[in-house]
Amino acid sequence: MNLPWRLLTVDIDGTLTRGHGWQYIADGFGRREEYETIMEEFRGGGVSEDRHLERLLALAAGHTVEEVLARVAATPRIAGIRETNDRLHAWGIRVALLSHNPPYVGRWYAETFGFDAFAVMPGTYDGPGPLPMPAGVRADKPGGLREMTERFRVSAGHVLHVGDGAADSALFPRVGGGVAFNSRRDDVRAAADAVVDADDWSAILPVVRRLRPRAER
Repeated sequence: MNLPWRLLTVDIDGTLTRGHGWQYIADGFGRREEYETIMEEFRGGGVSEDRHLERLLALAAGHTVEEVLARVAATPRIAGIRETNDRLHAWGIRVALLSHNPPYVGRWYAETFGFDAFAVMPGTYDGPGPLPMPAGVRADKPGGLREMTERFRVSAGHVLHVGDGAADSALFPRVGGGVAFNSRRDDVRAAADAVVDADDWSAILPVVRRLRPRAER
């Protein structure tokens, strides 16, 4: 199949998961109330995105990577992730994770569902033993995008990005196309080239087939 897309990048939380993945991590560690406070303060605009991510990651501090990944494995997700990635690969499209998650989460998703790569969020820990309190965490999806395009030697114009949040819609103008997938935000949906609401990752396939890069429209 002769398609223009060479790389599809995708968010995790709220896109592949039913709700925010760190909600389920917080639930597993008995810290749901703290999670709700963190989210409420971020939505209220009083906390920077970097500080917000640092506070989320702190919910796992003192626990091992294995303990956190047990919660990740139990997180409700949409269906058909690996099967759809296999289909995209058959079409000659690489699929990479572009998410504000620590590397151990990205690695788990890549190994479990057949993603080709994942971008590492600056300032996140990936060592043995209990996780420390995070420090210096930095949201950098544009940097992750550059890392992926360089790794796979593709131009940004042949990248399709899929996500549900403001950090995703900020990437849409930087790539060939953007898809708002299960987004609850009107501004993200308005900024996207396509909008999908679905319980199965395979719903992205018709969009990949019909959508053309912005420069070709």
